[in-house]
This record gives sequence, structure tokens and C-alpha cells, in this order.
Amino acid sequence: MSDAHSDGGVVPGRRAVVLGGGMAGMLAASALADHADEVVVVERDRLPSGALPRKGLPQARHAHLMLAGGARAVESLLPGITDRWLAEGARRVALPTALVSLSSQGWIPRAPEAQFLISCSRDLLDAVVRERVLAHSRITLRDGVEVHGLLGDARRVTGVRIGEVGAGGVRPLPAALVVDATGRESQAARWLTELGLPAVREETVDSGLVYATRLFRAPPGAEDFPVVSVAPRPDALLPGQGVTMHPVEGGRWLVTLSGTRGGEPSREDAEFEPFARRLRHPLVADLIARAEPLTGVRRGRSTVNRRRYFERMASWPGGLVVTGDAVAAYNPVYGHGMSVAAAGAVALREVLAGEVLGDPRSARRAQRAVARTVDGPWAMAVGEDIHYPGAIGERPPAAARLLRGYVQRMILTATVDPALTRAMVDVMTLAAPMSALFTPAVVARVARGPRRLPPPEPPITAAELARAGLAPA
Repeated sequence: MSDAHSDGGVVPGRRAVVLGGGMAGMLAASALADHADEVVVVERDRLPSGALPRKGLPQARHAHLMLAGGARAVESLLPGITDRWLAEGARRVALPTALVSLSSQGWIPRAPEAQFLISCSRDLLDAVVRERVLAHSRITLRDGVEVHGLLGDARRVTGVRIGEVGAGGVRPLPAALVVDATGRESQAARWLTELGLPAVREETVDSGLVYATRLFRAPPGAEDFPVVSVAPRPDALLPGQGVTMHPVEGGRWLVTLSGTRGGEPSREDAEFEPFARRLRHPLVADLIARAEPLTGVRRGRSTVNRRRYFERMASWPGGLVVTGDAVAAYNPVYGHGMSVAAAGAVALREVLAGEVLGDPRSARRAQRAVARTVDGPWAMAVGEDIHYPGAIGERPPAAARLLRGYVQRMILTATVDPALTRAMVDVMTLAAPMSALFTPAVVARVARGPRRLPPPEPPITAAELARAGLAPA
């Protein structure tokens, strides 16, 4: 659904350009629609019609869960979107009620709902958002178009240079504001140096994690089976290995295995179930042993945590904001990417409220606001990943090691303390800031620690097992 009109017809001072047509880009476009006469989304891929894969997002085949904090942010931008996801086959999963999770310290109790997540394929999540955003009269899409650089100088970005993919030729697309949402492969840092700005500071933490995913036909009656996860052992001497299984549309289970350096899952179909069986608990292996595989194994390696500190640059050009994975990309095992991108879009909307599009001061304020949405999830991701064997990255300071010890004790206590379970779920779903883990009430419970041992077996009912063909009802 490419937009074929010329670049004329809209005064550049009232045009916004969003680079990237994925989740982050579409949400940014939605946030800008009330502030511009026209929002142009520029995307290199030809975007599909409907919930289908696209070339530039191979990671979509692996587990993607929209966390409660992210879902609420998207809902604030696109009211009614949650109902639309559900109408298309997504499931709203109550947490921790419909979660069977072996945390690093033990099984998490299935208490009454504290938060939720949206469970479906990434393709469905994107398609529903894309359809809704592009229905807006002021938002247009130019797909099959690549970006060759920024227009402007070190003080002010005034647009982008674009061209049809594979066609040659470059033309200007002027704009009052450019938002880069091109993801992990963003060229924003290079473009800024081309304008004469210094290099941006970048930090990476690489645990060497590899993903391997298969789709299975859920047994009849088990289409809405709980989300099941097995986390790695908290042991710096062993690779981190785990699994997530969650229901997706079409009566299917999506199962993603993960393993850090030295413990990677195989790409061979015959090795998929055995890997799951060697984990800390064989529950997922038992479940898929009785389910029909619908695909072969698909592997992924784009799992490096990478953050670019644009907000710390001494000088920042007006007319440019970077958001989503282009600012911070996480090991996907934590499920933060889409939800943080949604929070970034909300932050952008809030900064622009009441301001003239293209105000040179607002770009810097927006960049700092986006960075604030990144801080907590970044700390959670790299604070764990740096401890796996062979992890590459800066070693954490002593304070970070103390924090990790506190969090592990909190997780252990949460296995038998529902109040701590709730606090932990609030933070892990980005529904509450990390500071919620350090209130006096939470600190007191962590200090007391667990009063009994964690339960030895998964909190799953006989009826659920029967639906999956594992036990009589």
C-alpha cells in the first residue's frame, strides 16, 4: 500500500517523517498525527496486507508477548486496539493466574490477577496496529523506500534523503520532524557524524543467546493453555537455558527455546524436544511430545543488548528523535522491546503536546523522555545477561551486584509470598517502575525472606494436564 503522491502539497513545516514501519514506527506515527498536517512512514520492506511475515523482521517468528504496561500504552494511543487484537484471535492472559512459571528461584504461585499480557503472534500484533494507524487520514505509507541520510546540519535536521529500493536515485523529503524507528540496524549514529556531530556513546552486553522456535497444533481443548516458562538457573558457571510456550491465534502453541553461549539450542528438528527435556523441568517437553509440529525449527541470533545514549550528547539537532530499538534493543527473552517502544511513543506525544511541530527545543526534550522509558528495562536485561559464561560487555559495579542479590532474594521470597509476587509481576510487565521493588513494605518482606521452601512441582491443575493429554481429569 505504497503512497504514490509527490512530496508536494504539504508545507514541510507541518510534515513529520517516521523511518520504519514496524511497531515502534507505527506507534510513533500515531503519536504525531495530532501535531502534523501529514505523517509519512518510510519503510524499506513491502509491508504485507494482514498478519503475514515480512523480510525485515525475521525475529517475528519467535515468542513476542505484549506486556500489560505496553498494552496500556498502545491503548492510550489507539483506543480499542486491545479488543481488536482479541477479535483477531489474540488471548488476554491474566498474570500470574494463567502463568506456569519456573523462575530462577522456584515456581511462581498462580495468585489472582495482578497484571496481564496479550498472547499471539508478532505478525498479528503488527498487522492490527498497522491497519489502525494507516486508516488515519493524515498518515501515509511509503514502503519499498530506503533512507540514504538526513537533510540539514548539526543544528537542525530538515528531512531525509530517500530512494526506491533497488531503483537508484535519491531525492529529498523535507520535514519539520524526523523520527527514527528503524530498529537494531538504525544508522542514526552514522548519520549524525555525517552532519558533523561527535560519535554517540554505545554500550553492548552480549550473552551469546540463541533462539530456536517451532509452532505446534494445540490439542483440542488446550488452545488457551496457560503460558509456560522455565527460566535459566542463576548459576554463572552454566549457560542460561530456558523455554517459553504461549498460545497464539489459530489454535497453536508457539514454543521458543533459548540458550546462551555454550548452551545454544540446535537447528535440528529432532533435537528440539530433547533440549526442552534437559531443562530444569521437562513440563514443556511433555506437552509438545503429544502435540503436532506445524513448522520446522527456526533459529535466531539477534539478541545482543545494545543501547545508544543519544540523550547524553553535548549537542543535539532540532528536528530529530530516535526511538524504539534504535535507542535500546534488548535480549528478547525479557519481552520488553514492543512495550518499551509503546512507552516511547507516549513520551513523544506528551512532549509535543501544545508545542509547534519542529520546535528545536522539543526534539531534545523528547529524546530525553524516550531515554527515561528505557532505563528500567535496560537495567533488568543487562543486569542478568552479563553474568552468563562468556558474556561480552562491561562488568557491573559492586552496587549492581548487590542489587542483583536483592532481586534474587525477592524472587525466592515471591515463590511463597503473594504480595511480593504481585510487586514483581507489576515491574516485570512494565506496569510499575523499578522503584516499586524498593518500597518499605517490599524491602521488609525481602529482608524476612521465605518462611518455607518453594513448591517442588509446577502449579498446574489436573484438568489442564488432561486437556493437554497428559493425565486424566
